[in-house]
Amino acid sequence: MMHPEELNRKRKAVEKSSGRFYHKLKRRPPGNLDEEIKQLHDEVFSKTDCLSCANCCKTIKTVFKERDISRIAAHLRIKPAELIHTYLTIDDEGDYVQQLLPCPFLAPDNTCKIYEVRPFACRSYPHTDSLPIKKSWNLIIKNTAVCPAVYEITEALKKKHGT
Repeated sequence: MMHPEELNRKRKAVEKSSGRFYHKLKRRPPGNLDEEIKQLHDEVFSKTDCLSCANCCKTIKTVFKERDISRIAAHLRIKPAELIHTYLTIDDEGDYVQQLLPCPFLAPDNTCKIYEVRPFACRSYPHTDSLPIKKSWNLIIKNTAVCPAVYEITEALKKKHGT
């Protein structure tokens, strides 16, 4: 599996390469693509220790929806406005995201301080098991350049379906 630091160094090239591959695959997807990706997801994540990596938490600004903000604020016993002021900002798309990276809720041991109430975007990351897969193409392309497991899934697909 590719090391997160290596993936970070090659991020633009990996994202470009995976983008070309997935766009080609999207034009002529095999009939069982969802099943293939789900099987690869299960296989790769059965041997992946996300806590040894946490590259997603270190390099991606997560979207916090209103319901996430309310839930997390209640968990932290603060008002939603305080959570927003202390930890969040509005991005170019008008979404709330963390002000800083790594995520302020990432503990030194790579665990999440708010795991039980984490945002939906974190719960569904890296989207390789979000079916049908066509709804997640663009996210998967971006995540191939962030998550070593998604990179491995993509490389397996490339071997099977050509690059």
